[in-house]
Amino acid sequence: MPVAALTTLGCKVNQYETERIAEDFAAAGFALTDFDAPADVYVINSCSVTAAADKKSRYLARKASRTNPDAVVVMTGCHSQTVIDRGEWVEGATLLVPNHEKEQVFAHVARHRPDVLAYSSSPATALSAPVAPPQRAFHRTRQTLKVQDGCEHFCGFCQIPYTRKVLVSRPWGDVVAEARRMAAEGTRELVVTGVCVGAYGPATGSGGPDLAELLLRVADIPGIARVRLSSIQPVEVTDALIGAFASHPNLCPHLHLSCQSGDDAILKAMNRPYSADFYKDLVRRLRERVADVAITTDLIVGYPGETRAMHENTLAFARDVAFQRTHVFSYSPRPGTHAATLADDVTQEEKRERHRELQAVVHETNAAFTARYVGETLPVLLEGREGEGGLASGHTPNYIRVSVAAPRELTGCIVPVRLDAVTDDGARGTLTLSDAEVARRVAAATPRAAAAGPTDFLPLAMAPAE
Repeated sequence: MPVAALTTLGCKVNQYETERIAEDFAAAGFALTDFDAPADVYVINSCSVTAAADKKSRYLARKASRTNPDAVVVMTGCHSQTVIDRGEWVEGATLLVPNHEKEQVFAHVARHRPDVLAYSSSPATALSAPVAPPQRAFHRTRQTLKVQDGCEHFCGFCQIPYTRKVLVSRPWGDVVAEARRMAAEGTRELVVTGVCVGAYGPATGSGGPDLAELLLRVADIPGIARVRLSSIQPVEVTDALIGAFASHPNLCPHLHLSCQSGDDAILKAMNRPYSADFYKDLVRRLRERVADVAITTDLIVGYPGETRAMHENTLAFARDVAFQRTHVFSYSPRPGTHAATLADDVTQEEKRERHRELQAVVHETNAAFTARYVGETLPVLLEGREGEGGLASGHTPNYIRVSVAAPRELTGCIVPVRLDAVTDDGARGTLTLSDAEVARRVAAATPRAAAAGPTDFLPLAMAPAE
């Protein structure tokens, strides 16, 4: 039996696409293994949002080729697209697959190295597109559902409009059908994502519904207990979208509103289509209408031209908004972007200092948000374990990560947990079920727990451009 190993860098969209690639390999008879293990085929779904992501993408290609010099090493994703556009290559890679052909990775491998299919149970799959997606290779309590691709915002720091060039929405019927399949496989929470998910709608191919209507249709699917929305541009949060979150109990009260800076001059330099006041007013309206809503975001420090005073504005902005969680990035030039033509005039030492200062502020606001719920009992979807033999771990609807002692068989169940204390990564809690109720739920949940695979705990947005 041939063996494939896949790994993902970057955003939720990449995670979804890697799952689809893995399904193709599994359907053709490949065993799937860890990326560190020997394999016949390695697939790297790369990221290019930062210089560090570029570096890691290249490192993984070299690592795979060292692990098995005879393997097919495939790189796809945004770093691969950038390299292809420049007419360059990646050391250690056998194939570079452009983003628009990402879901044909298996077919590329089959054409390039048909010998790796020698022991495949169904090699013909390689050259023919299945009518419907095959059964998923991984069964997870929490899965990502991609509904849209492409971006046309052209923010000053971001390569995404150059690496994902076509703005397109998936037909809503395909999305709902896939969500139904996920529900049948035992998925309890869906994370709806896209490169520019707020652009979902009839103008780009949905066939009718906009994002708000799509979320409501997915949330109505039996078996799906939660629908969470991934990162969205603030200007794409409509009244209808706010109304959907306010009205449907299965839509998680959590929005990741991509921000990048709290200073208006920097926002303008970044070509972001809003001001700090617009953002704060949007947050105010969300908090007025959506009970217990959590607001998370991305912020960049050290953008070209950012003075100390501008950084102080971002610190004050972060305190005012009181984010539940924030991903803080130090600016790094991305080739081909407008910002790359500007002087990178903030020193690395100053970037590190600003990163520490902003991280300290958002750590305080995160802890304060969580502290509001200490002593309360909240529903927690148990998604996995913290290490071998560790505590169960999961999230509340408003994205507080909770650690709790609970039987492994309850993985995939939503259980009541009293939050006892704030931790560095969320909260520690206590299961508030009687022994008899625990035993009953364990008996009922055992088949689900046996089918559930490992769950990722990556944040909902890994990149400021998502």
